[in-house]
Amino acid sequence: MTATNRSGRGPGAFRGRTGLAALISGTLAAGALAAAGVNALEPEAATASSHREAPLISGQPQYDNTDVYAFVSPDRADTTTLVANWLPFEDPAGGPNFYKFAHDAQYDIHIDSDGDAQGDLLYRWTFKDHVKNGNTFLYNTGPVTSLDDPDLNFTQTYDIDLLRLKNQHVKSTTKIADDVPVAPSNVGKASMPDYPTLRKQAVHQLPSGITTFAGQADDPFFLDLRVFDLLYGGDLSEVGDDTLKGYNVNSVALQIPTHYLQQSKKQPVIGIWSTTQRANASGGWTQVSRLGMPLTNEVVVPLKNKDKFNASSPWNDADFLPFVTNPELPKLIEGIYKIKAPAEPRNDLVSVFLTGVKGLNQPPNVRPAEALRLNTSIKPTASPKRLGVLDGDNAGFPNGRRLGDDVLDIALQVVEGELVGSKNDLGDAVDANDVKFEASFPYVALPASGSDGPTAKGGTSRNALNGGAGLSGSTGDGNSNTLLITSAAAAGAGVLLIATGLSWWRRRRRSYGTGF
Repeated sequence: MTATNRSGRGPGAFRGRTGLAALISGTLAAGALAAAGVNALEPEAATASSHREAPLISGQPQYDNTDVYAFVSPDRADTTTLVANWLPFEDPAGGPNFYKFAHDAQYDIHIDSDGDAQGDLLYRWTFKDHVKNGNTFLYNTGPVTSLDDPDLNFTQTYDIDLLRLKNQHVKSTTKIADDVPVAPSNVGKASMPDYPTLRKQAVHQLPSGITTFAGQADDPFFLDLRVFDLLYGGDLSEVGDDTLKGYNVNSVALQIPTHYLQQSKKQPVIGIWSTTQRANASGGWTQVSRLGMPLTNEVVVPLKNKDKFNASSPWNDADFLPFVTNPELPKLIEGIYKIKAPAEPRNDLVSVFLTGVKGLNQPPNVRPAEALRLNTSIKPTASPKRLGVLDGDNAGFPNGRRLGDDVLDIALQVVEGELVGSKNDLGDAVDANDVKFEASFPYVALPASGSDGPTAKGGTSRNALNGGAGLSGSTGDGNSNTLLITSAAAAGAGVLLIATGLSWWRRRRRSYGTGF
């Protein structure tokens, strides 16, 4: 277990206690409170969001928004990239019903361009399912080489609507994308031998100058979640593992000319959050997920307030202010690990997570609310630092959120008093994603493949061809070829037997005057 380091800083006073990182990760939430939908949409009471952070949404993964990212595009500095992810913990081999967006949902990203905690723009995704052959259980019936390949049995397409809002009411709706194909789940190397090509085919340039993508991706969030096993095993023995390694999510991404999002060049700060609404029995919509800042609702908002938190609008986030100014988690840490909690009220957390930092990403006349706040006038750096603003990189978190920002370590250090004199280098020993992000839009890494697991090798793996025995077989001679030939012969005999049975059945049915 090692402490994190940042350039230009010496060892912190808490070196050696880095296992506390993910424990306090939720306190990123301690400063990040409440991002709901637009009141004009009149959602019903919501549940929760993020990676299984509340009981109700954990049973509705298609509607569960896991993370939101917003950053000035590193290779196109005149554009801003927005990424939102849904459906946590996708096991790549989880077929035959692989992972899709819900067709009865509205997936939304909200933009506040003036800091008043009300959305001004709303980008909305809706999805449609398409099945070529309903008489098979297969997701694909052969190798898939393109998004329109006949062998890709299940596909999805999506529309994007842009809603313009005023005082939380919809003023206009414009369709900016129509029937755009979704990149499929990465079933495996045999089914999708060239998945990068499928990814490229799912990136589309829209007439408005916006670039869009929707499809499966590697989960870009990296952290150790084993805090829930009695605070890392009760003795800090369970740290340093990227718990989300190997899991995928469903992503939507937009690359938008920045001037579309800004109020003006003089006021370039925007607020970003996402929501999910699900169709209900009465024909309306129920908001079931919402997310702005990461890790918000998992360990900061008390259990009795989680549904209220998710049902409320950012306009009403003052209701949750006490959980920011007087957070529970630092007290728990002090009681267990004797690390003194910073003095309250925590106005430093309000500044970082609710209003934006003055002179960096705080809009004028800001109303405190939970949302990512991005100063779109700050150009991307050629050498991003994972600790963002804490390490002098003002293009990083909490100024927006890039894919590579180590938000857990940043939040941990801030929550434990980095900005009020308690300098520290705390971290969870997970400093980067397990796979590299892409250099161009949509930037998220390619999803893990369903065939990435162990394969049969020598006499050590179990093999379906001989009932699960090792390839050396029960003969003890280690002759895998003999076994394979024997298995093939048995399979051939089985096919012949089935064919004979079917022929007899057809003759029998014809004798009764029926077809087959």
